[in-house]
Amino acid sequence: MALSHAQLRAFHAVAVQGSFTRAAERLCLSQPAVSDQVRKLEERFGVSLLRRSRRSVELTDLGERLLGITQRLFAAADEAEALLAGARDLQSGRLTLAVDSPIHVLPYVARFQARYPGVRFQLMTGNTDEALARLFEHKADFAVLGRTAEDPRLLSLELSRAPLIAFVPTNHPWARWSSIRLADLAKAPLVLREPGSMTRQALEAELRTAGVRVRPAIEAEGREAVFELVTAGLGVGIVSAAEAGTHPGLHRLAIEDSGHRMTETLVCLRQQSERRLVAGFLEVVREGLAEP
Repeated sequence: MALSHAQLRAFHAVAVQGSFTRAAERLCLSQPAVSDQVRKLEERFGVSLLRRSRRSVELTDLGERLLGITQRLFAAADEAEALLAGARDLQSGRLTLAVDSPIHVLPYVARFQARYPGVRFQLMTGNTDEALARLFEHKADFAVLGRTAEDPRLLSLELSRAPLIAFVPTNHPWARWSSIRLADLAKAPLVLREPGSMTRQALEAELRTAGVRVRPAIEAEGREAVFELVTAGLGVGIVSAAEAGTHPGLHRLAIEDSGHRMTETLVCLRQQSERRLVAGFLEVVREGLAEP
């Protein structure tokens, strides 16, 4: 049979206050109720925890040792309550985001932290498949995906929709142009993301539809690696226009006959969407998306 929390709480209050009367006031109970709880605790184990007199209450040696334990116990309980209350009020806690590209979610992270500075963020990068896997494995609270989310287990918010663009070094012959066509990509080596990348999957689908065959590509893990390889002159890169950023050594090219739009979607598990931290971040994102 488990120890009675009420009995331990009554003993602790009497031991700290040094009086049944003051302990009863502290616990908002009657004095007989407090006395009864302590008596039951002693009788259950056949021990004496307190030496009682008309004017005072003193701890026995065993009572002193038990007080050391109850002090740690109720200090931990108070700490747990403070932690949970802080999370409820968004004064503390941590949100983990698994992202294929952080650029789409950073404005909302900044807005959230300005409002709730006690909440910490952790960003885990990877392609869309990896981000979604981390979400379902409960290793992340949110995932940012390079596609729409049609899984009923997910609650989703579309963050952006942008076309594919190509980019080349500023000393590349194409740097004199403002746009190319899909067929032009057959004339140069490509630097592509890994097979799980939604950018690569979208481009390959468009090339198949257009009947364009490209040269063997250089494959790179991660978007930044693609930027570095293209800057070094090793090929033509493809990226969503929303993720192109500002790279002084690179020239951006529209793809005239590309009809695909890259969609970036923030998702969380629907069953987790009512958690205070998760709901708070969703609220901030919705506010940002509603602004002009």
